[in-house]
Amino acid sequence: MARVSQEHLDARRRQILDGAARCFARNGFHATSMQDVFTEVGLSAGAVYRYFNGKEALIAAISQEAFSGIRAAFEEASRATPPPTPDVLLGRVLRKFLEERIPGADRQAFARLIVQVWAETLRDEWLAARLSEGYEGMRAAWGELVTAYRKNGILHADVPADHIARTLIAVAQGFIAQQALFGDAAVEILEDGLRGLMSMEAQSAS
Repeated sequence: MARVSQEHLDARRRQILDGAARCFARNGFHATSMQDVFTEVGLSAGAVYRYFNGKEALIAAISQEAFSGIRAAFEEASRATPPPTPDVLLGRVLRKFLEERIPGADRQAFARLIVQVWAETLRDEWLAARLSEGYEGMRAAWGELVTAYRKNGILHADVPADHIARTLIAVAQGFIAQQALFGDAAVEILEDGLRGLMSMEAQSAS
């Protein structure tokens, strides 16, 4: 019997994860059955169970990819020289991460999937730990970026780097939540809004 190549195994795993992600984004984690996943990916139960032993394993794998992907996207973008301003960086990362993330699904579907993952962390300690790791990693990456802004003379306000980092993470999370709930949050709106806020000048007290 011919040995199945690693490339084939990886492609099959990707097929299953993408199909499961579409199901979860469409119907939610708890309303989706394994039979729904079999139908979506066009594979038998045995073929799917060869890679994942159940729905919880699929949720864990998709969540891990989401956490890792968001963190990696921010870290990659933040390594640019000179460092991109927050409007450019957040726009670049969110556009790359949300658009066409799930083959055959729109970006609102992926945003909904992210929000579901956040909700699952409230009941799943493993997911909560992965989310915490990703959050701390993003705080560190943004903290380094704030330091780079100061070195390049871009940022002058004497505000702790971690405070800025946490605020920008909150902006990204809020954008994803808007996209999930309302579906009309184009990345350009976020970029323009941040650019407008960045143009404000603090007025000294009289």
